Amino acid sequence: MTPYAPFDPGLQPERTELAWRRTALSIGIGSIVASRLLPIVLGNALWSLPGIAGVVFAGVIWFGARRRGVAYTRALAHPGTGQLPGSGLLVALATACAVIGMLGAAVIGLSLTR
Repeated sequence: MTPYAPFDPGLQPERTELAWRRTALSIGIGSIVASRLLPIVLGNALWSLPGIAGVVFAGVIWFGARRRGVAYTRALAHPGTGQLPGSGLLVALATACAVIGMLGAAVIGLSLTR
């Protein structure tokens, strides 16, 4: 490979995809733990729904990371044939974290008023 080649077939796209998979795995594990503990702590079975929603979101992130990795590698291997993937996964993750943070603050506020 020449030093001026447009694409280095190294492991950078794979490392990025693996980082997204680790993120999805940690969201999934945290959601499973939350779906088990929240009903016990807060006393209502409906509190398992945020954990279930988190597991679904982790699956979306997992499959989105795979699609992004394939598209990124394809776009780098064949320049000019497609665009690099956007920041959709990052926006989805940031939005979900903000919503979960606000819901967590609401749960803490409600539990303190009891």
